[in-house]
Amino acid sequence: MKKLPYYILDVFTNQRYKGNPLAVVRCEGELELSQYYNIAREFGYSETSFVWYSDAEKSLKVRSFTPGNYEVGGGGHNFLGAVSLALLQGWDIFNGQGDEHWVTMKNEKLPVVINEENGLILVAVKQQAAKNLATINPEIVARALGLEASDLELNNWKPTIMKTEVAHTMVPVKNRALLNQATPNPDKLKEISKDYGFEGFYLYTTDVSENDYLTETRFFNPAYGIDEDPATGTAAGPLAGFLQQANYINANHDYKILQGVLVNHPSTIHVKVTPNNVLVSGSSVIVMEGALFL
Repeated sequence: MKKLPYYILDVFTNQRYKGNPLAVVRCEGELELSQYYNIAREFGYSETSFVWYSDAEKSLKVRSFTPGNYEVGGGGHNFLGAVSLALLQGWDIFNGQGDEHWVTMKNEKLPVVINEENGLILVAVKQQAAKNLATINPEIVARALGLEASDLELNNWKPTIMKTEVAHTMVPVKNRALLNQATPNPDKLKEISKDYGFEGFYLYTTDVSENDYLTETRFFNPAYGIDEDPATGTAAGPLAGFLQQANYINANHDYKILQGVLVNHPSTIHVKVTPNNVLVSGSSVIVMEGALFL
């Protein structure tokens, strides 16, 4: 019987039992696909990450799976939490890399930047520059969210498919009350995402409860088995890119996005748009650890 250590972290927070929960399993190398599926389903979090260090590639390697048997990539909480764990545990994951650091996610090298803020390790992933792919009729999106098209009227913005690492639709919502009121219809959301070729829906409003936040958000991705995600780095990056392209925020400036309030896991996602990238960053805390058996 094989035993593997696992850790539970809360990501995009500096407080335990807040942020986005993530299971991380430390492996000696690749597992069988069925083992990834079974373990992710057993934990039941939106995503479970598996990590190991490759001497040949001089890189920490990460793979992530949902309980619905989907593998996910990108630089979201599944990636940042895995890198944070390695640093919190003192694993030497950047040995031989020089001044520029990276971690391999689903066979893609993602550049990372490590900083310290108030004694906390802050991990930033460099996502690609945001691309505006298409807009969607507000009426179609509103119906799938239990809202009216007029509820999505905010600064003349339309539901827009944006992509850095993963394509999601940015859905403007008039105010926080309507944001909280949204009640997604999973089947309708799946149909829209399939028809338009993207993954999740990132609802956002500039009507924020705390002035130091840029926006308050909610994220739904039923096609990947995610009812509501407490923090979504792969959507926060595209949203920052969209708002910068709309001249609502400035490049090379740090902003904070609030997510997860309604699911009692408030999360703080740091974003910065640069000429060539979107930086998404956050801190993580270890909540528990143990061992699993294969």
